[in-house]
Amino acid sequence: MSGRFAVILAAGQGTRMKSRLYKVLHTVCGKSMVEHVVDQVAALDFDQTAVIVGHGAEQVKETVSRNVEFVLQEEQLGTGHAVKCSEHLFSSKEGTTVVLCGDTPLITSSTIKKLMEAHEKEQAMATVLTAIAEDSTGYGRIIRNDEGQVEKIVEQKDASTEEATVKEINTGIFCFDNQMLFKTLSEVKNENAQGEYYLPDVIEILKSKGEKIAAYQAVSLDETLGVNDRVALSKAEELMKLRINEYWMRAGVTFIDPKTTYVSAEASIGQDTILYPNTTIKGASIIGEDCVIESGSEIHTSKLGNGVHVRNSHIIESTVEAGASIGPFAHIRPNSEVGTDVKIGNFVELKKAKVSDRSKVSHLSYVGDALVGSDVNIGCGVVTVNYDGKNKHQTIIKNGAFVGSGSNLIAPVEIGENGFVAAGSTITEDVPKQALSIARSRQVNKENYVK
Repeated sequence: MSGRFAVILAAGQGTRMKSRLYKVLHTVCGKSMVEHVVDQVAALDFDQTAVIVGHGAEQVKETVSRNVEFVLQEEQLGTGHAVKCSEHLFSSKEGTTVVLCGDTPLITSSTIKKLMEAHEKEQAMATVLTAIAEDSTGYGRIIRNDEGQVEKIVEQKDASTEEATVKEINTGIFCFDNQMLFKTLSEVKNENAQGEYYLPDVIEILKSKGEKIAAYQAVSLDETLGVNDRVALSKAEELMKLRINEYWMRAGVTFIDPKTTYVSAEASIGQDTILYPNTTIKGASIIGEDCVIESGSEIHTSKLGNGVHVRNSHIIESTVEAGASIGPFAHIRPNSEVGTDVKIGNFVELKKAKVSDRSKVSHLSYVGDALVGSDVNIGCGVVTVNYDGKNKHQTIIKNGAFVGSGSNLIAPVEIGENGFVAAGSTITEDVPKQALSIARSRQVNKENYVK
């Protein structure tokens, strides 16, 4: 049985990006461009996938978590040379190889699959993925004969006046008979201004030998957008954002204003959740059903249960359970856990804190390095004083405790079950369960002092 193979070209430096970051590692909706391409290939269950790396090879290897084989192109000598670097993996195998670019983040598994099916149906030696461009300036033109077969690919500089009017363009994505590809690559010359070996030359060589060359036209030019500079990166971001938002709207999520709502490519959102304008969901966040995320909120690599309400707040690398209410202007910092039906109110900051079911931290408090039990009430302006200038210490507040406003809990310290801390107290010792702790100076009034 013939196999299916993929080669993803990701070795170029990307000088036009004018960046210290390797080109294919620039992100589109929170995921690197090369990861977008690898993930679409992975969805098709190829027998083997090679990613050709060069500049920034180690960074790419660290970023791409899929099961692929990395092939180093030590010198960047063109796309043909890049594919030839994978010869040791594929040249002896029978089947179909698709060659993709690591800087085309919008390509979909559906289009890749249809390209390969068209190639195999036509029994072609090579198939070009084409697209219709209203402005085809700068692209290679697909010239077909009277029977609709591909006659040749003409680059902009070589096109006649008539050929220059053709709107069907070469996207730079190809399918090949695998063994024929590697056999023909050995015939490609570098007799050009750049001294490089170009993959499209394989098409010309095959055509000159009378081999069949086919073409499959992509539904949209947008899918084939190659990112070579920051302008194209911005365009890819815009198109991907609209694609992601439309997907979730069709899945039952309400976007009040899709144009101003950002959802990462790795995020997941439950049915009947409402996203207000100017909300941001980053990373591999999981948002449950029936949530309300109001304007100005940012959820970053966090998990929200069903029915969570977030008002203009930031939640970062944390978990919020069902029915909880967050904000406005709350800051949930990494490694925090917010339990079921908990209320975290305005200007409250949590840091590496666990707040258990039905507890309330309503306003203007800092709870850091703390374990807060269930049914606890933490008043306004309470601070868990967790840092002594060298080390962080933990505060434990057990079930049913009440901490009055303006209190400082000097960690390490424990408030016992149903313990009660009077407002304005500075607690330096453990409070027993059921006890009332008052730790403040007795009030003294000086009569006529002002006079």
